[in-house]
Amino acid sequence: MISKLKNLGPGLLFAGAAIGVSHLVQSTRAGADYGMGLIWALLLVNICKYPFFQFGPRYAMATGESLIEGYKKLGKGILETYYILNFATIFTIQTAVTIVTAGLAATLFGDFPSINIGSKVISSTETWTIILILVCVSILIFGKYKLLDRLMKIIVITLTISTIIAVTIAYNNTITTFSLTQIIPKNTADIAFLIAFMGWMPAPLDISVWQSLWCIEKNKSSKNYSPKSALFDFNIGYISTIFIGLGFVALGSLVMFQSGETFSDSASQFATQLITMYTVNLGDWAYVIIGIAAFTTMFSTTLTTLDASPRAMSKTSELLFKKTHFLNYNFWLALLSAGTILIFLYLASEMGLLVKIATILSFITAPFFAIINYRLITSKHVPKDWHPTKKIHILSWLGIVFLIGFSIWYLTTL
Repeated sequence: MISKLKNLGPGLLFAGAAIGVSHLVQSTRAGADYGMGLIWALLLVNICKYPFFQFGPRYAMATGESLIEGYKKLGKGILETYYILNFATIFTIQTAVTIVTAGLAATLFGDFPSINIGSKVISSTETWTIILILVCVSILIFGKYKLLDRLMKIIVITLTISTIIAVTIAYNNTITTFSLTQIIPKNTADIAFLIAFMGWMPAPLDISVWQSLWCIEKNKSSKNYSPKSALFDFNIGYISTIFIGLGFVALGSLVMFQSGETFSDSASQFATQLITMYTVNLGDWAYVIIGIAAFTTMFSTTLTTLDASPRAMSKTSELLFKKTHFLNYNFWLALLSAGTILIFLYLASEMGLLVKIATILSFITAPFFAIINYRLITSKHVPKDWHPTKKIHILSWLGIVFLIGFSIWYLTTL
């Protein structure tokens, strides 16, 4: 058992990337606005997306290469489509997760004085953004994958423990009736929220690519990372995302449901509201617990996405353009970091819009990733022993139908 725990890595990195905006922001809002009424959506989307995420480590361990290289084998057009979609979303996704992290940092650790640079006023939250990006870049440049791997074990364990404590105390202190009645949204605004909620629950499907890249890195650094341990590692990470997602829905429901409060779209104000509402309802002691849970949630996502997106863009550039001596990991890391800071400086007040755009775009593109991942894992490029079982085949078909159906439903309700 100890050896299995030591081999955990890419699965926890997946959990770190997944447990972010979808959990802290969207799941908490789901609980606050609908009580426990959207649990069905959380469980359904996790079940339907499961095989397509699992195909990432499955393909990597079966072939010794990432899904990106597999996409090229399916056709250059597919790889080019992935490249365009990835480039179109990496800045929005990174900005969305960093905005929330910076807002929490400002609330928990204090504000910096505003700085005037010409006509631009740099707020405390924007200063925190720059600091967080620099800290994450330093970890990735100097510590590389090994440090990221070790840090994520600590972060996910801390997050899980603090979430369990917070939910337990909230349940013991609640005076409202705890209802499990499920709700199916009917009006346009509720349907839009439902799609956004499921768009990043537990994560965008393109994270399956990141998972395959992390598996390759883990296999290089650990002699004991076998195919069996890779799937065990992934399942642990995936179950963690479901468990913590349920925890944040429960927290939102127990503490905020029917409170009459509405969340601000400003990063710092949202963070302040989130922490304040918990402490008002649970007591001042909850400030530390909720603060740790919230900040570790978002910092883990900021760190893992800042590593994975450049890793994916670097590999795709290498395969598409051959001569990519400058389009390497460090180039994309620098570009993504600079782009995130610039977007944040001018769009910090539009956190809600950025999150909504990123989550909805992720859901609409989900069928593309589901179909190509399924095509790849069942193709001649994968040894037959690694092809999915009959049950996973059926779940994959149902998942593809579900993702296409919900995307069409959303588009027809706009």
